[in-house]
Amino acid sequence: MRRTAAIALLVALGAATPGVGAAVPPPPPNPSDAELQAGRARSQQVAGQVGELANRLAEAESRLLDLQAQVEVKMEDANKARVDLGRAENAYDDARRAAESAAVEAGVAAQHIEQQRRRVDRFVAGSYRQGSQVGSATAFVGSRTPQDVLDRALFLDVISKSELDVQDDLERARVEKVNKDSLARAALEEAEAKRQEADEARRAAEAAERAAVTAQNAQADQARRLETDKSGVEAQLAEARSHVSGLEQQRGQYQDWLADKEREEAAAAQAAAQAATQSTGSHVPARPAAPASGRSVEVVISRALSQLGVQYAWGGGNSRGPTRGIRDGGVADSYGDYAKTGFDCSGLMIYAFAGAGISLDHYSGYQYQSGRRVPLSQMRRGDMLFWQTRGRIHHVALYLGNGKMVEAPYSGSRVRVTSVRYGGIAPYAVRML
Repeated sequence: MRRTAAIALLVALGAATPGVGAAVPPPPPNPSDAELQAGRARSQQVAGQVGELANRLAEAESRLLDLQAQVEVKMEDANKARVDLGRAENAYDDARRAAESAAVEAGVAAQHIEQQRRRVDRFVAGSYRQGSQVGSATAFVGSRTPQDVLDRALFLDVISKSELDVQDDLERARVEKVNKDSLARAALEEAEAKRQEADEARRAAEAAERAAVTAQNAQADQARRLETDKSGVEAQLAEARSHVSGLEQQRGQYQDWLADKEREEAAAAQAAAQAATQSTGSHVPARPAAPASGRSVEVVISRALSQLGVQYAWGGGNSRGPTRGIRDGGVADSYGDYAKTGFDCSGLMIYAFAGAGISLDHYSGYQYQSGRRVPLSQMRRGDMLFWQTRGRIHHVALYLGNGKMVEAPYSGSRVRVTSVRYGGIAPYAVRML
């Protein structure tokens, strides 16, 4: 009779106990540890390929920037060579005109000298034919006194010297013009040599410019191919992670089912014990229920996403929201971050995780040390991702799943959702929840 009453009481208690009245459904699929390990290994392998391609792409892009700088230098060299050639051609034209002008002046001077020479020759010839230096047979006719003869002789001598002086002056002028003509021609030859030299320099500079542009184009093609390869491998990575995520989700569902099953069995056992206690009059203390966790990944993510579009401010952000930035004495100051109200990367994490009751330092390096580190192949929604240069952490973002993350990227930008960047990413994600 007591056994029948206990069974009836157990049934009644089961109907009134949450989670016991409705039987737990059949178990969902439970992937094996080997399947999970294989999926994670595959995801990690592909992640490594993405990282390698990202590094190669970064190197290619860095080389492309170097080549771009070289192209700009070669273009300026070519511009200089063209300007130098133009100047040399102008100098050559000036020298050519000067030489032509000198030649014309020398020719005119030569003609004038020749005319004067013939005039003097006639004068001298006439003088000698008449038996004196200046034609005395006629020059002294009509002289009445000795003084008159002397005066006329002096006059004729002066005329003779004047004619000879004119001849000497013209001869010097001719020599001077010839010298000028010679100098002009020498200047012309020098200008021509410089023009040819400048032309050769121009051709060499333009050839160097073409070579630099060719190298730049080849590097750009390589960078595009690497970008394409990286995109393809990233798609494989997303697929691999999706597969692992599906397996982990199945494992999680199975574990939830197992926990429900254990609670169902525990409730049934507790009800049976209570029934037995009531039938025997003894008291068995009830097992306390497990406390529910107040931390929620979705709360953290929701808080981070609620700040989309808020401007970046270096040093900005706390557990209550965006704050005014601070001076850094460099890049942030150049963007006026100290006068803006917003978040930097670690400040956004502080605000997001405050929703789960977690306090973080305002420094990404310490945030990298704040939780449990998991390999990137095992990262999941709500984990923090970090980037480093030569081992030093310098950026943090919140992983959203499906290859996306939310971040406060850099001065001049705003809080945004973007694809995960694998170039320079730290090897571990940090899990706080």
